[in-house]
Amino acid sequence: MSAIERVYDQARAGALYAGPVIPGFQASAARMPVVSPIDNTLIGILVAGTAADVNAAVIAARASFESGEWSGMAPAERKRVLLDWVALIREHSEEIAALDCVDAGKPITECLHTDMPATLDTFAWYAEAVDKCFGRISPTGGDALGLIVKEPIGVVGAVLPWNFPALMFAWKVAPALAAGNSVIVKPAELTSLSAYRLTQLAHQAGVPAGALTLVTGTGEDTGEPLGRHPDVDMVSFTGSTEVGRLFLKYSAESNLKEIVLECGGKSPQVVFEDADLDAAVGQMLSAAFWNMSENCSCGSRMIVQASIKDAVIERLKHGLADWKVGLPTDPATRIGPMVEEPHFQKVRAFLEEAPAAGARLAHGGRIHAELGSGWYVEPTIFDGVTPSMRLFQEEVFGPVLAVTTFETEDEAVALANDTQYGLAASLYTRDVGRAQRVSRRIKAGTVSINGFSEGDITAPFGGYKLSGFGGRDKGMEAFDQYTQTKVIWYMNA
Repeated sequence: MSAIERVYDQARAGALYAGPVIPGFQASAARMPVVSPIDNTLIGILVAGTAADVNAAVIAARASFESGEWSGMAPAERKRVLLDWVALIREHSEEIAALDCVDAGKPITECLHTDMPATLDTFAWYAEAVDKCFGRISPTGGDALGLIVKEPIGVVGAVLPWNFPALMFAWKVAPALAAGNSVIVKPAELTSLSAYRLTQLAHQAGVPAGALTLVTGTGEDTGEPLGRHPDVDMVSFTGSTEVGRLFLKYSAESNLKEIVLECGGKSPQVVFEDADLDAAVGQMLSAAFWNMSENCSCGSRMIVQASIKDAVIERLKHGLADWKVGLPTDPATRIGPMVEEPHFQKVRAFLEEAPAAGARLAHGGRIHAELGSGWYVEPTIFDGVTPSMRLFQEEVFGPVLAVTTFETEDEAVALANDTQYGLAASLYTRDVGRAQRVSRRIKAGTVSINGFSEGDITAPFGGYKLSGFGGRDKGMEAFDQYTQTKVIWYMNA
């Protein structure tokens, strides 16, 4: 039996588990059901942690950090341990992919061939970065020597979203651990299974138990105590802007811990009339509907030059013939369910409200109630969307694309920037000068040209405006944000 089938069998038996991983700490008896969005059935249990779990994790993390067992380890040795972890993750990659599939309702093909390779790349890249970071020497005269060095920041809380469970674990934990910190992971209560398994594998590889701990439970019961704890030095959060604001409040009301926020988005796809539509259509569809559009950089607003709008919509509709809506365990499925019923109801509300606001249904709109849980929404395109509509302004986080037209380049830029978010954007044109002009003018952290991309692991990821601030995921920028700068000044008498 394959690792994937073993996970599926465990899910059918309700035997999957996630709970705190904290040295010397006995988990609470309180339990929460783990329900799969695939069919709304019980697949396991999750320990419902409390502030006591968080405090135990902080105590263990602080003790580990101050002992130097990880923070003081030689960089080359820290790299070796992390690479051993990478090898174990690779060995168990099918298992982890299957856990994300049943836990988050993500298509198994995406988990196997997109999420897991990116997860492995992230861990390997930061492992290799450990012993390649150098300090600097201040330019002084002969009477002094100034050393500018980087040190780990201390105890880091990593609060994860539910949409890419294993990959977001990697984006937070890999650079924070590589920099020498002790890390406390708080996964989303909806998707904690892969985080639990990844933490077990880390300890098996040699990461000290106190250097990487896990707390499980709701945001109110474990996320807030982590944000308020006076002995946590930093929290890195990915999730909604609403909850991001709360972490700023928790910091202000506690110890002014550093906060890094990667929040929502309402990303534009700007399509000019000279774009190569045949080459672009696959990228446009991925931007709009990949991962059921449960993606903060989702290109959910298509801002297209009026002269080609009909041609663009026809190509999108034709391309969607290959986007099968189905059970995520089917390798042919491209669109699975919404992650939970409240989120499904939110997406359905957009489907119902858009026509009443004046938008025209161009494609889709159907809810596949006959599939599993019934939380399956087919890719949907609304035409005639105006900036005043909620569909244009608010993040849906579901497979609903809003199409708006423009006439001039200035109008296209104005529409692209007419949002409170600024995470990502993509634009399509064969005019290199226009691509350069427009990409400079769009207020977003990542702008991709003639395709949809967040960049690879070398490129920092984060946004402008309400999409977050304080740092970046990926790239050396992420490594640096988990360090602090110290000056050591020698006086030569």
